[in-house]
Amino acid sequence: MSEKNDGANRDATKRSARERLQAERERQKTRDKRRRTLIVAAAVVGVLGLATVVGVIAANAGKGDKSDSAGPVVAPSGATGKDALAIRTGKPEAKSTLTVWEDFRCPACKSFEDNYRDTIHELEAKGLLKVDYHLVTLIDGNMGGSGSLKGANAAACAQDAGKFTEYHDILFQNQPEEVDDAYGKNAKLLELAGKVEGLDTPEFRTCVEEGTHNSWVAKSHEAFGAGNFRGTPTVLLDGKDIFADQANPLTPQKLKEQVEAGAKGSGGAGAKGSEKDTGKGGAQGEAKASPSASRTPSRSASGGSGSRSDSSSGSGTSNGTGSGAGNGSAGG
Repeated sequence: MSEKNDGANRDATKRSARERLQAERERQKTRDKRRRTLIVAAAVVGVLGLATVVGVIAANAGKGDKSDSAGPVVAPSGATGKDALAIRTGKPEAKSTLTVWEDFRCPACKSFEDNYRDTIHELEAKGLLKVDYHLVTLIDGNMGGSGSLKGANAAACAQDAGKFTEYHDILFQNQPEEVDDAYGKNAKLLELAGKVEGLDTPEFRTCVEEGTHNSWVAKSHEAFGAGNFRGTPTVLLDGKDIFADQANPLTPQKLKEQVEAGAKGSGGAGAKGSEKDTGKGGAQGEAKASPSASRTPSRSASGGSGSRSDSSSGSGTSNGTGSGAGNGSAGG
């Protein structure tokens, strides 16, 4: 009997040990599961937190120091159009008006300028075309920085000195890479002013360094947004988007022919009075004719049409999109 009892006791002890071991394993599984759950939860919270931070950074990217555009709106000398937001070049009696919305950091705008600059200057010199330039800060908003704002302010300061056209061209000819906010440094803008004879004066330097026209530039950018344009450059000839017809894209030669035809009163885009169509350079009315591209960061398009920066005038622009000869894709 005692041997049987001893055997039974041993069996019971083994069962008890196995049961305890099984119970411990179950408890360990439960603890592991709980730990994994906590780790995953912490990771999710971390990711969400990071996403929130990134979202805040993105939301504030390009806004810059609001003090940069604070203060009274001081329009540059001779500014024209609705709310005096346009800088006009060319002869006032010219029958055709080209309205251009540009950003000095926009690659597509550079492409447009490089392709059309000579033709525009030729038509201006002949008294056939006047140009209303509207300056915006699209790339600052897309890429961060302040080069669009400060470059535009410096150009407005050049307008005060009667040197807008020369300095405007210099800024585009020396445009840095889109991601390089070189124009956010006053020293760079002043350096380039040295390339324009008679521009680098104490008055010009003070205007640049104090951001005299920053609020004016900000107001111009607001007008651009109110116009519902899709990007820069947006280019209108007497109120009509010159890059809207992708089946028959505009070229510098075609622009010249249209303006010359308008001057002769034989039709073409330049035949109608520009002030009526563009509201003297204001955003109203221009928006209706501008199926530009989307407001995204700028990529370049090849083939002379430009890349549109966050914009497209229907011509190939930079991310945005750009306006060039009419072939690129949207991009800003």
